[in-house]
Amino acid sequence: MRIISGKHKGKRLFAPKKLPVRPTTDMQKEALFNILNNDYYFDEISVLDLFSGTGNIAYEFASRGTKRITAVDAHYACIKFISKTNKELEFSIASIKSDVFKYLEKTILKFDVIFADPPYAIQLAEFEKIPQLVFEKDLLLDKGVLIIEHADQTSLSHIPHFKEQRKYGGSVFSFFR
Repeated sequence: MRIISGKHKGKRLFAPKKLPVRPTTDMQKEALFNILNNDYYFDEISVLDLFSGTGNIAYEFASRGTKRITAVDAHYACIKFISKTNKELEFSIASIKSDVFKYLEKTILKFDVIFADPPYAIQLAEFEKIPQLVFEKDLLLDKGVLIIEHADQTSLSHIPHFKEQRKYGGSVFSFFR
């Protein structure tokens, strides 16, 4: 995994092999950030990275100047790796070990961008629960976006607030506003 742009452009990061993750590919990540670059100044936004895994998406935002980033994952080893990398690269990522759904139910923070990359094998009802909680709890700021990464076999277009999807390889980014 590498950081594509910003302060640490080209930096390669090597996560421990035992982490239960499937990092977003560089091609997918570059496409996503090209889309976001049209709507946001990265140094002015706040980001919530759900199912953060290795922290791949959080690092990309941080390298591009985002200061307010929260990374949430249920696995201790993932949070430990994010904390270690955060310190090494002198980022300001707040890493939280928590079940994502419990975090969404309890947080009072609002974000410009919420990115969720749940395991592709979760049930459709769990995918549906992510936007449900985000919009019920009013967790997006004005002009904010929720992006859910999922397999191309899964369709989220029926969920309220769905706006569009972009397909890259076997993965899809679904955008909710």
